[in-house]
Amino acid sequence: MARLTPEQISKVSAWVAEGATLSQIQEQLSSKLGVSMTYMDVRFLVDDLNLALVEKEEPKKPEEPVAEAAPAEAAAALAPAAQGAGVVTVEVDTIAQPPAMVSGHVTFSDGEKADWYIDHQGRPGMAARTPGYRPTPQDITDFQVKLDAALRQAGY
Repeated sequence: MARLTPEQISKVSAWVAEGATLSQIQEQLSSKLGVSMTYMDVRFLVDDLNLALVEKEEPKKPEEPVAEAAPAEAAAALAPAAQGAGVVTVEVDTIAQPPAMVSGHVTFSDGEKADWYIDHQGRPGMAARTPGYRPTPQDITDFQVKLDAALRQAGY
């Protein structure tokens, strides 16, 4: 990995503060400072400097109004979203379900619930309480992030 001068380090810090991604930092190092680094080297550099990348929220797509639905149907369609309040919550059981190493429950953004576990070989599993229920890809991603945080907090 290339050694950077204090001035170059301050520029990298400024780029991170401005919300630049690792790829953008890599490009700017090359084009503006003449320093060639791999993506992984840039990742290590940011970590070594104890810098936190700014995560940008993706803009939400506005929902299209349902013009043909009756008012009762529209209210019924909105009820599940309001019930879950759009938040995925993860709980870890104090005593794991047999034969799991660790287990718990998840409530998805639409209010649906599922039981999750990790067995003694480290294999994850999940059983929805509603047969055939499939969470959205975004809910799965949120679940994975929150499960990781909950397990770390629980000491796993």
